[in-house]
Amino acid sequence: MKRKLCIVTGTRAEYGLWNPLLEAIKNEPSFQLQLVATGAHLSPEFGMTYREIEQDGFQIDRKVEMLLSSDTPVGVAKSIGLAVIGFADVFDQLKPDLVLLLGDRYEILAAAQAALVAKIPVAHIGGGDTTEGAFDEAIRHSVTKMANLHFVTNEDSAQRILQMGENPDCVYNVGSLGMDRMNSLPRLSREDLERSLNFSFRKWNLLITFHPVTLDAVSSSEQFLELLLALHSFGTEFGLIFTSPNADPQSRELIQLLKGFLEDHPNAALFSSLGHTRYFSLIQQTDAVVGNSSSGIYEVPSFHKPTVNIGDRQKGRLLAASVINCAPQRNEIRSAIKQALSMDCSNAVNPYGEGNSAEKIMTVLKSISDYRGLLQKQFFPIYPIRGD
Repeated sequence: MKRKLCIVTGTRAEYGLWNPLLEAIKNEPSFQLQLVATGAHLSPEFGMTYREIEQDGFQIDRKVEMLLSSDTPVGVAKSIGLAVIGFADVFDQLKPDLVLLLGDRYEILAAAQAALVAKIPVAHIGGGDTTEGAFDEAIRHSVTKMANLHFVTNEDSAQRILQMGENPDCVYNVGSLGMDRMNSLPRLSREDLERSLNFSFRKWNLLITFHPVTLDAVSSSEQFLELLLALHSFGTEFGLIFTSPNADPQSRELIQLLKGFLEDHPNAALFSSLGHTRYFSLIQQTDAVVGNSSSGIYEVPSFHKPTVNIGDRQKGRLLAASVINCAPQRNEIRSAIKQALSMDCSNAVNPYGEGNSAEKIMTVLKSISDYRGLLQKQFFPIYPIRGD
């Protein structure tokens, strides 16, 4: 009998990471793929990106509507509650043998909670990382304690999970799935990109993604305004290609600021969803990636392009030499961008693997005969407990 593996996806970026593993599970005779779409995938405001999943040939087994039309902390907390209710129903209907979750967003927290109380084992990808500027940090570590298998992207993250008392036999360093996806996609030429995006490249071109920062004392909108002022100072010789922020608290404020910026800057364009072929092709064709997205940390170094990482949202992650950190202040952002444009990143080494993560994960998943045997967890201390 085929074992049912249920993958939950909530955003365009995270789906791109999932794609190589989705293909591998779909083509494995001993597994039955179950796919649940939720969060921003189902939102017109964020591009209804569930359609991209279907266009790629994957069947979505269930959809969990959970986003309220509010991005306040109260609205997000209520969305989490709706998601828990939705996942409780979905898991009861699908009855998966294993739920696979990736990352640290709040919809993933909801899915982990529902699986925990339903006594469904969880495999978590991307645990053990640290990002001090967002509540994602607490979500990620919470999911680790609810998960039974841990697929981490680097050895530092593996050690943090062991520090949390997880079974060393259930922690696997597999690298980043983003590397698999990046290596598998074709690249569009500069001319094809201009036609596809209806955008003319300038002398210098930047790819920009800025997500809300959920723990900083300085608001997301204030930080984003500093970025926009820095970009404005470079003038029309710079082409500015923005992707929309995640569906987090204050995301709508950022989108409104950006729309106002676009009205006065014909050298700028906004895309709610580029798709992964266009996104990776843009990294190849632009001069630097700017913002606070994890993609600038995980994938961009493999293109030998510089990343300007703004603020604390990604603080604590393992960084390649091509990543420049700066404070969310216009002068520092401007200086970091100028530094990036003068950098030689040809020797940058990506610390997140070589592009065979899906294969490594599949090897582990196929080697375990009984996922339910992982449910009862023992705490493994890394030092003697007082009194032992």
